[in-house]
Amino acid sequence: MNNKRIVIISPCRDEETTLERTIASLSAQTRLPDLWVVVDDGSSDRTPGILQEAAQRLPWLRVVRREDRGTRKVGGGVIDAFYDGLAAVDIDYDFVAKMDVDLEFPPRYIERLLEYFDRDPDLAAASGKVFRPENGKLVEEYMIDEMVAGQFKFYRREAFERINGFVRDVMWDGIDFHRARMEGYHTASIHDPDLKIMHLRLMGSSHRSVYHGRLRWGSGQWFMGSCLSYTVASGVFRMREKPYILGGLLIIAGYLMAALRGERRYEDMRFRRELHRWQHARLKALLLGRKPA
Repeated sequence: MNNKRIVIISPCRDEETTLERTIASLSAQTRLPDLWVVVDDGSSDRTPGILQEAAQRLPWLRVVRREDRGTRKVGGGVIDAFYDGLAAVDIDYDFVAKMDVDLEFPPRYIERLLEYFDRDPDLAAASGKVFRPENGKLVEEYMIDEMVAGQFKFYRREAFERINGFVRDVMWDGIDFHRARMEGYHTASIHDPDLKIMHLRLMGSSHRSVYHGRLRWGSGQWFMGSCLSYTVASGVFRMREKPYILGGLLIIAGYLMAALRGERRYEDMRFRRELHRWQHARLKALLLGRKPA
C-alpha cells in the first residue's frame, strides 16, 4: 500500500490564523503526500506569504493562485477552487483528498487511513472523526459513521471518478456520499485515535457567521432534495449543538425559506428518489428504536 500515490487539494482564503498549524500537521506525517496543491482563492491576509515560505522548504507543496473575487464563496466556490487545484496535478495518483487548512491531525493519520483502504476494496472515501476544543475539553462534531468529514475527504481515485467527483454547489459533501452508495461503495468516518481531526473553528462559521452557516445548511438540504420530515428531524437533533436551539431552528428555516422562494434543486431525479428512500428508512429506524439498515 505504501507505493500508492496520494494527492491532496486544499482550497483556502484568508487562513493566516490556522494555516501554519495545518502545514505542521501534514509535514509531520509518517506517510507524506506525493503532492499537496493549495489553491489560494484570493487571500488578502498573510496566507500568500505563509504558503510561499512553506513551498520553499516542502518539495511536495505547490501553490495555485486564483484572482480575488472579493468575498469568500463557500459551497460551489470551494469546489471550483478544488478543481483548479486538481487541474494543476501532473502526476499519476491513486488517492485524492480535499483538505481544509483549519485542521490538525496526528502524525499517523494518512498511514492509518491507507490501512483501512487496504483492508476494504469497497471503501470509497474515509476520514476520522472531527473534534473542536471547547472550555478545555474536546467536543466531537457529530456525523453518522457512514459519512465522511467534509473537512478532510480522502477518496479512492477510482470511486471518485465513478461518482463524477464533487458537484460545484452547496451540499457537495452530502451528494458525494449518496452517489457513492448508489454506485455500490460505502464511506466511513472512523473512531480511531490516529484519525482524530482537530477542527480549529466551529463548523459552518467560515463565512459571515455560524448563524448564516446554519441557514445555508438548511437551504443546502433543500437543494440536495431532502424531504421536509428528515430536515426537521435533523434540525431538532442539531439543537443540542452550538449555537444551541437556534442553530437547529435556522437549519429548518433555511430549508423552508428556500422552498418558499422556489429555489432550484439538484436535478437528478433518480438521486432524489434514492435520497428520499434512504431518509425515510433512517426516520423509520429512529422511530422504532432500531439500527438503520
